[in-house]
Amino acid sequence: MKKINLALLATSMTPALAFAQDGMGGGSGAKFWAAGLCMGLAAVGVAFSQSRAAHAALEGIGRNPVSAKQSFVPLILSLALMEALALFAFLVSNSLISA
Repeated sequence: MKKINLALLATSMTPALAFAQDGMGGGSGAKFWAAGLCMGLAAVGVAFSQSRAAHAALEGIGRNPVSAKQSFVPLILSLALMEALALFAFLVSNSLISA
């Protein structure tokens, strides 16, 4: 099975080798991969942390419904700060592309 996967990987990389040119481009594709990786990891991290925060807040409200008003503002504030991390990653990825 591993030999088949390796063969599929090798055949899928063949077009990249065919279009490779000596001295052209200077590795400009790497910055797009880096920007995509930066945004992908940031999106995964933010989505995971926001879901954990919402889960904790809803579990707390479920155990003590009276505390819904007290936990609403900290929840929204923490979600906004988590979303700011995704916006910072967007700025970093844009700076990677423009550099």
